[in-house]
Amino acid sequence: MLVRDAMSTVVLTIGPTHTLRQAARLMSARRIGAAVVHDPDTFGLGIITERDILDAVGAGLDPDRETASAHTTTDVVFAAPAWTLEEAAEAMTHGGFRHLIVLDGDGAVGIVSVRDIIRCWSPARRRRPAVATG
Repeated sequence: MLVRDAMSTVVLTIGPTHTLRQAARLMSARRIGAAVVHDPDTFGLGIITERDILDAVGAGLDPDRETASAHTTTDVVFAAPAWTLEEAAEAMTHGGFRHLIVLDGDGAVGIVSVRDIIRCWSPARRRRPAVATG
């Protein structure tokens, strides 16, 4: 199975000046765990995750003053739609992260998460043989 088969195509893109609260509200409304941060003036594409926001708030930082740019991962590993799920899982394991931005050409076309991969690999997704009762 390929990344394109598992990825979410709901890609939230925010700017570097969004506050953490704004980012959290947008992510929550879409029920997603990561947002692409686009800053063409400095780092291009980065990612901010629910964990980044949680860590900042847990450290006592003000979510109404802290901006996405201060908590964005800019050294991003990107996936391609044609990667296998094994390749994506290996990149996540090696890098210690749970989300990959999926690029096709110059743009983000999706995000694949550990949850997406597990959902695809779960035995519940495979057809189970009928069980005889009696």
